[in-house]
This record gives sequence, structure tokens and C-alpha cells, in this order.
Amino acid sequence: MADSEKTHRIGVIVVDHGSRRTESNEMLEELTRTSISERLDYDIVEPAHMELAEPSIATAFDRCVERGATMVVIQPYFLLPGKHWNQDIPELAADAAARHAGVEYLVAAPFGVHPLMADVVSARVEYCLAHVRGEVPECEACAGTGVCRLRTGEPVEAAAG
Repeated sequence: MADSEKTHRIGVIVVDHGSRRTESNEMLEELTRTSISERLDYDIVEPAHMELAEPSIATAFDRCVERGATMVVIQPYFLLPGKHWNQDIPELAADAAARHAGVEYLVAAPFGVHPLMADVVSARVEYCLAHVRGEVPECEACAGTGVCRLRTGEPVEAAAG
């Protein structure tokens, strides 16, 4: 643990893009409240959506500070770096931090090519195959949608012309 981590109370914000679909936003919020909060060694963990839904990065930042954070780590729930990670999230984080003099912040890297991502891909593929074999129920992402099912390729009708 670095010296600055020893002297700061750290809050973590897990931020996704945000969606017009309420169920998608609720998935990140639930994940953050349960398994992510349980796994991290920090007792201040808040969900946020970059846009389209609350809580926003600013709201989550305020909540972290209200709970005693003196350093906030914004962890993008994104696979790869892009404009949101490189520009949008840092700008939103700077705006949120500007309201809290003396509170430091860090925008962490997206998941990227972390070696554990291969395990995640493998686990998801195996689970979905088990589902279509009738061995397990739909996962949390597909529950009630009927999306996770085997399909057969159908020929595309030739365009009239």
C-alpha cells in the first residue's frame, strides 16, 4: 500500500456508460452493492452512470465524500480505452472533484487486456452453452428475455431490384 493510500480514506466509484433501459442501470447498481463491494478492501463503494441515468459521477463522488473519502478512484466499467475513458470520464470527474477542495481522485484503467478477462469470457461461454443444454437457468443478463437460445442461420432474401 502506497503512503498516500495509508493517509487517505479511499472511495471507489464504479461507472458504466448509463442506459435508457432501467434494467441495465440497475444491474450495475446491484453488482456494485453486492459482489464488487464485498470483494474490494474499501468500505466506500458507489455505482455511477456516465450519462443518461442517476446516480451520475458527480452524485457518486458527493456520496463518497459524504461517507468520509479523501481520495476517490473512478473505475470505468468498460472493456477498452476510448473517448469516454480518455476524455469524458476525466472531465466529469474533474467537475465533481472541483466541489470538494483537497479530495484527490484517480480515473483507473478500463478492464482492457487484463489476463482475468479470458476467464470471464470462458465462464460466460460455458454458462450459456449449459443453458441451451437445459442444465442451468438463464443468466442475470438474459433472464426473461429469451435471447440466449440456439438459432439456425437463415438465408437472406435477395433484394428486389
